Amino acid sequence: MKLPVMPPVRPMLAKPIKDIPAGASYEPKWDGFRSICFRDGDDVEFGSRNERPMTRYFPELVVAAVAELPTRCVIDGEIVVAVGDGLDFEALQQRVHPADSRVQMLAKKTPAAFIAFDLLALGDDDYTNRPFVERRAALVDVLTDAGPSFHLTPATADVATARHWFSDFEGAGSDGIIAKPLDIPYLPDKRVMFKIKHERTADCVVAGYRPHKTDKNAIGSLLLGLYTGEGILASVGVIGAFPMARRRSLFEEFQPLVTDIEEHPWNWAAHEAGERTPRKNEGSRWNAGKDLSFVPLKPERVVEVRYDYMEGARFRHVAQFSRWRPDREPASCTYDQLEQPTSGSRLADIVPGLGQ
Repeated sequence: MKLPVMPPVRPMLAKPIKDIPAGASYEPKWDGFRSICFRDGDDVEFGSRNERPMTRYFPELVVAAVAELPTRCVIDGEIVVAVGDGLDFEALQQRVHPADSRVQMLAKKTPAAFIAFDLLALGDDDYTNRPFVERRAALVDVLTDAGPSFHLTPATADVATARHWFSDFEGAGSDGIIAKPLDIPYLPDKRVMFKIKHERTADCVVAGYRPHKTDKNAIGSLLLGLYTGEGILASVGVIGAFPMARRRSLFEEFQPLVTDIEEHPWNWAAHEAGERTPRKNEGSRWNAGKDLSFVPLKPERVVEVRYDYMEGARFRHVAQFSRWRPDREPASCTYDQLEQPTSGSRLADIVPGLGQ
């Protein structure tokens, strides 16, 4: 492979802001794996946000790149899995698997697509120093006849349209809006774009904590739960962004609530090394009595957190602390309080040919 822009390349990033700014190019923010596609003839590579190769996990996209993209190009975009009228991030996660036989099976069962939104190189020309408005125009030209696997993300200069996308297409797989200044060059690993994401709040039960990695008398993270309709306390995520002084004071506050795992709603919990939260249906290692990675608490404290959206029954990203809620009963912290994303618009309404 010999291209004007060679892998690995860290993608250009966006900084979060509260509202859609004026005077930019606006695109939906897709719920997938950020990836840069490099094609030089029959050689195709997909790099991840962290410069890790993704090529082996998406063999169907390698074939599609040869069929649908210019012979020599570098394109920034998002790998997604479309199911029905929306995107399925959980199905996409399953595509990253060490066994080649399973990779091949899933490539047929849940084929991925690539939504393109920037052009880094074309032929012998490096586009990274050109303004975004020029890169976008060239990308539109080269992807006019692409598909069914490679798609051009829609873009608009109209704020009203961007607000419509923000409110109407979340249920179809868009988790916000990206705003791109028209004159910016492509700056790898720099936060020069802007992202506007949905922000919601939920009252959650504090069901446990993990000790801090460097101070055993400080809280590392708090484990959050919500009650299901059957009265089961389900694990939904964590919060952990506290100053060290507050981590130590929280440790002291929670000691009277420490309980034995056998008396805890999560007595099914198991903690595999590297996992962020306890998972049901994994073999419990609590019987040894020495695993302190999760300290169970009596589910008596309620905290309000900010989150963007759900992935299945859990917060997709780490939630953010908002305030304590001593006025709320833990039993009242149920899934019913969660706002449901708008689902009236189909994925194909915004990206023709993607989804059904």
